[in-house]
Amino acid sequence: MTFQLRDPRRKKQGRQQQGRQKPPRPAGRMRLAAGTGFLFAVATLACATGLAATYYYFVRTTTGQFIDESALVEAVDIHGPAGKVTTRFLDLLPTISLVMAAVVVLLVTVIHRRWRAAGIAVAACVAANIATQVLKDLLPVRPDRGVETLELNSLPSGHTTLAASAAAAVFLMSSPRWRPLAGFVGGTFAIASGMSTLVNQWHRPADVVAAFLVVGCFMIPAGWLILRNDGHEWNVWDGFGGHWGSARLWIGLPMVLGLASAAVSVYSLVMIAPGIGHEASTTNYFSAGISLIVIAGYLATVATTSLFAYAVRRRN
Repeated sequence: MTFQLRDPRRKKQGRQQQGRQKPPRPAGRMRLAAGTGFLFAVATLACATGLAATYYYFVRTTTGQFIDESALVEAVDIHGPAGKVTTRFLDLLPTISLVMAAVVVLLVTVIHRRWRAAGIAVAACVAANIATQVLKDLLPVRPDRGVETLELNSLPSGHTTLAASAAAAVFLMSSPRWRPLAGFVGGTFAIASGMSTLVNQWHRPADVVAAFLVVGCFMIPAGWLILRNDGHEWNVWDGFGGHWGSARLWIGLPMVLGLASAAVSVYSLVMIAPGIGHEASTTNYFSAGISLIVIAGYLATVATTSLFAYAVRRRN
């Protein structure tokens, strides 16, 4: 029988190596994708830039004022058959938005104990609506560019901001497998709200687009804070198609609808442009305005859903 003596130096080196090893990541936690913070910052900056550009073009320039106001004027022809429905919808819109957001946020908060996330989402929602009212008061009135229009500043739309921010709060509180569906349904709800304000001649198309951008300026940073501080395992997913709520349909359908609306917008503007195909406009500006709302709403839906999908995608 032979005995082997242990080298005390080897034992000491083993202890040192164990001391250098990083502690294992706690179970039930997740990490965001590389560059997530940068992408969220770029998205927020894009919303702010788009808001400034929307205000400048549709409020400060002659062409923008004319297109925006013409869409509002031509809404008179549509208001007759659709007026009662949209008026009733707009009257109920604040209640629908608040109830929808309150129920979902409360249920998710209680089930998953996401008190901090709920506080961030609600705070961002309130801030977006306050900012809309502040902008209405602080932005200069429409300058006289020879276009017959009210000087009163109506940008951004308060009703659209309320609907879009409520839908965004629901989106932020949803789990990854439900976010594509929540994004599509919420985006459609916000778009319908904006279209109703145009049909009822409450707001111009640019007012609605500006409302979408205001909501993005607040809800996107709020989403980053929620993911950064609430990265539990349930907030991770394996990608599109793993659940019917995250089917690729919910990301593909808004893309198709947005592209179709872009085609309608181009056709409507070409038909009233000077030169070939020029004709007197009856509803062309209105159609272009509706298309602009749909394009902006579904573009925001696809971009936001894709951004969050990338941020929480499960990595080996």
